[in-house]
Amino acid sequence: MKKVKITVLKTTLDKELAEEYGVPGLKACPMLREGQEFYADYAKPEGLCDEAWKAIYQYVFALAHGADGDLFYYGDWIKTPGVAICSCNDGLRPVIFKLETTDEVSEIDYTPVR
Repeated sequence: MKKVKITVLKTTLDKELAEEYGVPGLKACPMLREGQEFYADYAKPEGLCDEAWKAIYQYVFALAHGADGDLFYYGDWIKTPGVAICSCNDGLRPVIFKLETTDEVSEIDYTPVR
């Protein structure tokens, strides 16, 4: 298993939807900032939003476990193997992430409770 680098590419706000459905003064996500980086494998990195993790976890897991470019991308998504561009599921202010497989081997550093 390899570590996956998670980079915040963009924090966005859909002004039209926010105007119609959001609370007054709603702004882009206050929890994350562009350029912020995290490293993950099987567990959510400290400081990453729980909701964002739920939205991107399956891609992190696939990349960490060596997802093959042909099977993972189906030839019609991302041109670079080992990379995925994903977003959180906030419909008014989604955060866009770049996920990249690294060469750093990940090791489980916890003892399972039995």
